[in-house]
Amino acid sequence: MGKFILRRFLTMIVTVWVIITLTFILMHAIPGFPFDSERTTNEAVTRNLMAHYNLDQPKYVQYVTYLKSLIQLDLGPSITHTETVNEIITRAFPVSFFLGAVALGFAIISGIALGVMAALRHNGMIDHMAMIISVIGISIPNFILATLLIQYVAVEWGLLPVATWGTWKHVILPALALSTGPLAIIARLTRSNMLDVLTQDYIRTAKAKGLAPATIILKHALRNALMPVVTVLGTLLAGVLTGTFVIEKIFAIPGMGKYFVTGINHRDYPVIMGTTIFYSVILVIMMFLVDIAYGLLDPRIKLHKKEE
Repeated sequence: MGKFILRRFLTMIVTVWVIITLTFILMHAIPGFPFDSERTTNEAVTRNLMAHYNLDQPKYVQYVTYLKSLIQLDLGPSITHTETVNEIITRAFPVSFFLGAVALGFAIISGIALGVMAALRHNGMIDHMAMIISVIGISIPNFILATLLIQYVAVEWGLLPVATWGTWKHVILPALALSTGPLAIIARLTRSNMLDVLTQDYIRTAKAKGLAPATIILKHALRNALMPVVTVLGTLLAGVLTGTFVIEKIFAIPGMGKYFVTGINHRDYPVIMGTTIFYSVILVIMMFLVDIAYGLLDPRIKLHKKEE
């Protein structure tokens, strides 16, 4: 297990380096320049700005300098904001993290519960309703659902605030918009795997021993049925975190998405690089933890490793 963790950690470092390199190359390849929108025509001011942000150096020098700054955990100053990228992330990320955590937590709990109930009531009304909800959740993009929630729940019915951030009421609509897609995927995976697990011999043996139905479901069936769900959690987390960019813009939430979109519009290279790298590191770490959790949940993986 130790060699597996070390190998995955080294792979994680290489992956982050590749992401940094590709982001740097693509960022400088897109049309436009950070100071194209500046109203001043003074070339001396432009040269001073370029020198201040190290943009007057060759691309390979900028790349090496940026890597040195990253080693020191310095993401540089923002071009369009008075703060550094580190300060922006420190202030904005807790908002995005809280929103994403609420959405993913709701998706996991609701999706597993819905999938289990659908499997236990196979071909019944609950099963059909669960599948309808899953199809709707997968089919409708979160930004469309966000617009519908604002129109009906907030504007016409007046049940919740339309936008902004402040109280727990402001969390409900954006969290619902973010969670429907992952919820649908988790529900479908849980249902299909529960149906397969419930037909296994060890489940029939547990029933023959007279174990309580709740014990059979929770202790024996659910653990094995959740293996594919654990596998896709890393991908679902990526979808939730990147989905917050659009949702935060729609609901005027002061999270990372606001600065990322602004950074792209104004070619704010440090903000684009900083937010991309920050999210990439989080996602790679989560994939790393998912791999470890998968090994802990499935003893066959560790046995297979010992046999080798």
